[in-house]
Parts: sequence; C-alpha cells; structure tokens
Amino acid sequence: MPRHEFQPGKLVAGLFLTAGGIAYAGGAGGLWVTPWFAIVPVVFVGLCLAGAVASVNHAVRRRRTDRRPRGVNS
Repeated sequence: MPRHEFQPGKLVAGLFLTAGGIAYAGGAGGLWVTPWFAIVPVVFVGLCLAGAVASVNHAVRRRRTDRRPRGVNS
C-alpha cells in the first residue's frame, strides 16, 4: 500500500524542470549551446501543463469520492 497518493501534476512539473536543467547542464558542459532565455518557455509550459493536470486529477478524485456510497471509509 502506498504511503501517499500519486500526484501527476508534480510529476509533470518535475519532468519539465529536469529537462530545463539538463539543457543548461549540456550547455555548461560544452555539448551544445543553450541561450539564457531558453528556460523561460520550458518552465512556463511545464507549469501550465502541470496546473492543468493537477486540476483534472483533483476533479476526477473529487468525483470518484462523490460517487462512493455513504458509510464506506476506505
């Protein structure tokens, strides 16, 4: 049994922030050239998408608990 519930919004945000970090690490290591402003669209799109995913996740979980019959505790 998991100790906490899965939160896909945080996963999406983490993946986009990791991608931005990898882009800068590759630029710092000399593998490719990364302009300083490249992180802005990556972070912006990632946070917007994470917010949308979290909202959908919240709506689905709330609707699922509303359907549960009264008296069920799990």
